[in-house]
Amino acid sequence: MQLQENISLKPYTTFGIDEKARYFSSFSTIEELRELLAYLRQKNIQEHMVLGGGSNILFTTGYEGCILKNNLKGIELVAEDDKHYYVKAQAGENWHGFVMHCIEHQYAGLENLSLIPGNTGASPMQNIGAYGVEIKDVFHELEALHTGDGTLHIFRSEDCAFGYRESVFKRKYRGAFIICSVSFRLNKQPVFHTSYGALEAELDKMGVQELSIKAISDAVIRIRNSKLPNPAEIGNAGSFFKNPVVPDWQYHALQQQHPGIPGYAAGPGLTKLAAGWLIEQCGWKGYREGDAGCFEKQALVLVNYGTAAGRDIWNLSCRIIESVQEKFGVELEREVNIV
Repeated sequence: MQLQENISLKPYTTFGIDEKARYFSSFSTIEELRELLAYLRQKNIQEHMVLGGGSNILFTTGYEGCILKNNLKGIELVAEDDKHYYVKAQAGENWHGFVMHCIEHQYAGLENLSLIPGNTGASPMQNIGAYGVEIKDVFHELEALHTGDGTLHIFRSEDCAFGYRESVFKRKYRGAFIICSVSFRLNKQPVFHTSYGALEAELDKMGVQELSIKAISDAVIRIRNSKLPNPAEIGNAGSFFKNPVVPDWQYHALQQQHPGIPGYAAGPGLTKLAAGWLIEQCGWKGYREGDAGCFEKQALVLVNYGTAAGRDIWNLSCRIIESVQEKFGVELEREVNIV
């Protein structure tokens, strides 16, 4: 076990922000994690944070505690029944790599979530979703280590309180548990989700005659590559804002003022708005100030073109939130975790 000091976090986050961690270490087994936590308590280092793929976080300042890099690896088929495969992935596995593994083995259910950046351990924390599918739809259970006493706990779906890009691990249990593995209930007989217009259009463009989980994955990858910047080339954390959900009456009122405003059913009496559309209508798409900007192909994505500070990205997000509130009376909420 090695505890490094004053380590730049630039290589460990997709935003590529050059902030430093006072302490930094990594773990590849649960026992190493327990030893690390005990060592931090012994040294009276009270703050710690687990970092996976670093794809949904913005550091606006240095971190005075210890960053724990999650390197838990492994994928296994743990059970199956007539209809399902139960597949377990360690939290440090790359998410897209895990999705590709499942497609290769004909485990259906994750294909719509292809090419989402980050690691598997973050998927239930955020309840990640895309093109009509969310983690809660395929989730079976997860194992998490209690940071206080080092015990392992099993969380089922009802324990996680999944919501739109939400779970108990983002709020109630933030910092109290470290997700170590996630198990998914995947289908033997695929159930295709292609209702999103962009996905249907891409499948048509590809000339797909017979649907398959591979075809859907390929279409999703093509769509994401066409409109989202590659973090290896331009620093970003994907969608920076959540799509806001408003009462139907508010959506109908907005329709009167802005006839082109898109909206999607989000439950009884609720409509989900497209945050990217709202931001674009406020003139931010393609905006750049120094190396902080709003991506030219997708207004929902804030980017670091090279040497932007985390505070620059934060300030830009504040101005965007203010302008959307002023124009539409809708308050945007950040999806990215801010430190």
